Amino acid sequence: MNGRIKSIADAATYLFLQQGYSKTQISHIAKAVGVSVGTIYLDFTGKKEILHFILKCTLEPDFINRNFDRPITDNLFAGLENDIVSMFEKISSDFAKHLLDNVADYTLEALISDAFDMLSQYAVGCLFIEKNQFDFPFLAEHYKQYRKRFLETMTQYMGAFIKRGTVRPLEHLELSTTLIIEILSWWAMDVRYTSFETQDIPSGIAKELCLDNILSAYQCKN
Repeated sequence: MNGRIKSIADAATYLFLQQGYSKTQISHIAKAVGVSVGTIYLDFTGKKEILHFILKCTLEPDFINRNFDRPITDNLFAGLENDIVSMFEKISSDFAKHLLDNVADYTLEALISDAFDMLSQYAVGCLFIEKNQFDFPFLAEHYKQYRKRFLETMTQYMGAFIKRGTVRPLEHLELSTTLIIEILSWWAMDVRYTSFETQDIPSGIAKELCLDNILSAYQCKN
């Protein structure tokens, strides 16, 4: 039975990201899954519950493997928005931890790898907020703060690598860092869900492409 729930969640994820949450109806999800509207309501009490299920699975990937009472109600997701905000705080702090020791034993390659993994892991949740910010202003406001902090942290890392001499000097440090983030975001997030022609590119290959091109462009040659 969880196979059908996963199919519903996968179809809804694509629709919420491609056409928006407000424009997506239960009938659209049912058509994408290939079941009746009534079948959807056997598993979820409504569209909001499907959305919350998707976001919960972003926070806890193993959540989908639980045994659920059907239909799934919103009682299962109490405090979810606050949990998402707490997640932003935690991953921001964890990501910046190497700055505490002045990036000792940390490299540009490790930074790009870590940033890609983080963006890939939380791709669905981040993209959903980006594409539906006016429907979910509370999450959008906190997400904007998280993005700002992410850029600041990445810029600090790049500045530290330049000072160490492992990254070439950059005339426009913050803009160059923004470009790196956009490259990572597209390959870790957009290409899978929201690009004009979404592509099923294995995450490992996407990460390899990012590492190869970013390191070639910015890392000092020995």
